[in-house]
Amino acid sequence: MSRLSGKTAIVTGASKGIGAAIAKSLAAEGAAVVVNYASSKEGAQAVVADIKAKGGKAIAVQGDVAKEADVLKIFAEAKNVFGPTDILVNNAGVYQFGAIDDLAEAEFHRHFNINVLGLLLATREAVKQFKPEGGSIINISSAVTSMNIPQSVVYTATKGAVDSATRVLSKELGPRKIRVNAINPGIVETEGTQAVGIAGSDMEAQFVAQTPLGRVGQPDDIAAVAVFLASDESRWVTGETIVVSGGLK
Repeated sequence: MSRLSGKTAIVTGASKGIGAAIAKSLAAEGAAVVVNYASSKEGAQAVVADIKAKGGKAIAVQGDVAKEADVLKIFAEAKNVFGPTDILVNNAGVYQFGAIDDLAEAEFHRHFNINVLGLLLATREAVKQFKPEGGSIINISSAVTSMNIPQSVVYTATKGAVDSATRVLSKELGPRKIRVNAINPGIVETEGTQAVGIAGSDMEAQFVAQTPLGRVGQPDDIAAVAVFLASDESRWVTGETIVVSGGLK
């Protein structure tokens, strides 16, 4: 039997990159997956089509996790189609690097509203749906929290908040059999890193040179760990931040 048969998973920000890989991997293990997206409808539909083509179950649901009404809609639709949620992957996020001299208030709030508030709103709604036997919450953080990269102060601050929230919520929700863990990816080749110019850049080359395993990560590298954390194989694991970076720290 597949490791996640009979489970329902919501993956936020799953129209591309790491989120898409996680959604596909959870579905491959038997979970019915809600592929959330904010604006990339075509991307989300492509992920759903791929899952269904391989015999899995999935739907695409639009919603901005930084908006409470949208989060309520995502979880309501998920429950209506697949039943109560068992697994939440808080993957939706944004990142933009820039010097402190250029800090803009709007950019600060955009980062924190999506990366932190969105995670907390989604977690709140997942907790309401989890069954008495509990559930698994997987937060996608970042290895930047230990790397201290110049010009990443706002993004790094949001991920530091994610790491702290993971630890606090693991203790708060543990008595309810809800496990809360974070995955902290290193440099991963995605549409996002290509769009902001990291892929193929001198910055990427420097990171690869500092990575013991000597390569850029792929979304499937992260998805494999997400499946572990979603499954019963990690039943005694909570409050952890698992760095998946090829050794880059």
